[in-house]
Parts: sequence; C-alpha cells; structure tokens
Amino acid sequence: MPFWRLNYHLVWSTKNREPFIQPNIEQRLYGYLTNKAAELGVYVYAINGWHDHVHMVVAVPPKHALAYVLKTLKGSSAHDLNQVVKLDFHFAWQRGYGALTLGEKQKPIAIAYVENQKQHHQQQDTNPWLERDAEFDEGPDDTGLIVGPVPEVVREGREPYHYLGEPPF
Repeated sequence: MPFWRLNYHLVWSTKNREPFIQPNIEQRLYGYLTNKAAELGVYVYAINGWHDHVHMVVAVPPKHALAYVLKTLKGSSAHDLNQVVKLDFHFAWQRGYGALTLGEKQKPIAIAYVENQKQHHQQQDTNPWLERDAEFDEGPDDTGLIVGPVPEVVREGREPYHYLGEPPF
C-alpha cells in the first residue's frame, strides 16, 4: 500500500458561466459530487461555489489521473442533473478546469477559502489564482531542454505570475 498525500484545490465553471447553480439544486449537486468522488477513492475536504462555478479541496489517490477524476465528476454530475433531476434547462459544464496542488500546511487555508466562497463573492474579495479555470492547458511555460551550463533559474521566475497578484499558498 503506497503512502500518498496528493492534495488539490479544484475549480470549474458552468457552460458560458451561466448561473445554473441555484439554491434549489446546489445541495443535490454538492452531495452528488462528494459521493461520486468517494466512489473513486477521492477524499473531499471542502466543496462550495457560486452560481457559476464549483470549488473542491480534495486528495486524489495516485491510481487516478487528475483529468480522469475531473472528467468523471463533471460528466456524471451533469448527467444526474439532466437525466435524473430533469431540470427545466440543460445543465452543462464549461470545458476545462483549474487545479492547484496543496501541501499539508496550505490545505486548511484552501478549505477555509472554499467554505467561505459565498462571502468572498458577495464581498468581491476573491483570489484570482483560486478562481481561474481554462479550457486549454495553461501550465507554466517550458522553454525546453537547456543545453550548456545550467543557469541559476532553470524554469521561469515569479515575474510572469505577478499579473494575478501574490500566489495564494
């Protein structure tokens, strides 16, 4: 049995950022996502969101790729809302997601942020790093293989990230 601590802060949005996540479906949606995560062996530490997106703080076992977990959570929850609940509209998720890794020390901070999602949005004091999701892979730039002596900084510095403010963790 391997030892693992693979913590993530995940965020993804409704299709076209439509305000689909209303109080009448929110409890069912979050319950469904939590149960589906448990079926995958994913530990859910926090789940919450706003009218147009969901945040989760989770630990994903190494037997699953993160993309597989998100695909399963998003696809099955949309199917549940459309085929079982039968909403008056077609519920859909936007392509893509945001995923940030967390150390054990950062996990309580992320949990508190997720638990207070509604207050953050009402007070407009959200953290842009934690609200970001994307359809396409927007990982850090990789300049490729470095030939010659190894420079002091092998990858990019902190400067490219300053346009969003300080990193959350």
